[in-house]
Order: sequence, then C-alpha cells, then structure tokens
Amino acid sequence: MKQKHIVLSRRYVTVLQKYLKEEGRGNLKTALELGRDAVALGLETLELARIHESALIALELTGVKRGLIRRAEAFFTEAITPIVETHRAARQSRAQLNLLNETLGLRTLELAATNRRVQNGVMRRKSVEAALKKSAKHYTRLLKESLQLQEGLRQLTHQVLAAQEDERRKISQELQDQIAQTLLGINVRLVALKEDARGNTKGLKNEIASTQRLVAQSTRSVRRAAREFGNS
Repeated sequence: MKQKHIVLSRRYVTVLQKYLKEEGRGNLKTALELGRDAVALGLETLELARIHESALIALELTGVKRGLIRRAEAFFTEAITPIVETHRAARQSRAQLNLLNETLGLRTLELAATNRRVQNGVMRRKSVEAALKKSAKHYTRLLKESLQLQEGLRQLTHQVLAAQEDERRKISQELQDQIAQTLLGINVRLVALKEDARGNTKGLKNEIASTQRLVAQSTRSVRRAAREFGNS
C-alpha cells in the first residue's frame, strides 16, 4: 500500500504541474480523478493535504506569485472533493475545508519566508567565504614580506658585526704599535742614560737597569693584552 501512495504522490506532482502550466486552459477533471484514486487507496484528508504540500515543495512554488498559489489551492480543493464526499461530517462542515485551505496558504507563505532566509544565509556564507579568502591572501603577503624583512635584518646585522670586528682589530693593532713604539722610545732613552751614567754611582745604574726590566715587562704585557683583545 505504501508503494501505491508513492505512485500517487508522483502522479499528483506531474498532474499539478501540467495544470499550472495550462493556466486558463487547465482542466480540474484530472484533480478529481486523483481524488477518486486517493479514496480508493483509503487516504484521508490530511494525507492528501500532505501530498499536496510535498508537491508544492517539489515544484518550488514557495516563492512564486500569489495567483499561481491560488490555482494550486483550487486544484487541491477539487482533488479533495471525493474524499470530502465520502465523509458526511466533512460535507457538513465546509468551514473545515476552508480552514485547511487557509492553513495551506499560511504554510506556503511560511515556506516562502523560510526559502528566503535560506537564500540569504547562502549569500552571507558566500560573502564570509570570499572575505576569508581575501584575508588569507592578505596575511600570506604580510608573512612573505615579514620573512624578507627578517632576512634583510639578519644580513645587515652580520655586516655590522663584521665591520665592528674589523674596526676592533684595527684599533687593537694601532694601540699595540703605538704603545710599543712609546715603550721602545723610553727604553732607548734609558739606554742613553745608562751610558751617560757610567761615571756615576753604582746605585744609579741599578735603578736604570731595573727600569729597563720594568719597561720590557710592560711591553710584553701590553702585547699580550693587545693579542687577547684582537682575538676576542
């Protein structure tokens, strides 16, 4: 029986679509035939209403003109007539049928509103995706520029350190040469004093000799300090 309901639902969609396309030439006899088939299958009013609602969704009639919706309601009213006629209570309460039509109309409007909300949501999602894609490209470019700046800074730092090292070696060498020359001059002067003091006391010679040793020791210390400075 369920398979027969599915077949009827598919027929309902096809027949309703054909009826709506025919506009003023549409014949409601096909709707009446569907209603009779529904009675033969033992369908109730609510079940046929559900089939009609499914057909509206399948034909995407939730956002169409009001006139087309009214034609679809007229089709449903005709299709449901055989079922209504088989129920005395239904024939006696036409208001229930009108209420059902009104409910279907409201449901159609709700479906249309839901469809618009879904479409708006899709548009917002696409907008967000586009913004994220643009943002990703922007941050990728910033990252690339940052890496380039870091490499440039590393090279510049290396150049500065190399220049500082060269300058330190140069200063060290100049300092070493200058001090050595000074001490050498002192030592030469002391030698001259030593020669001049040959006729003086022995104490003066010893003092000059001690001074020479001190100068020599100082020269060695200065050279050692200079080498250490240059190698550091």
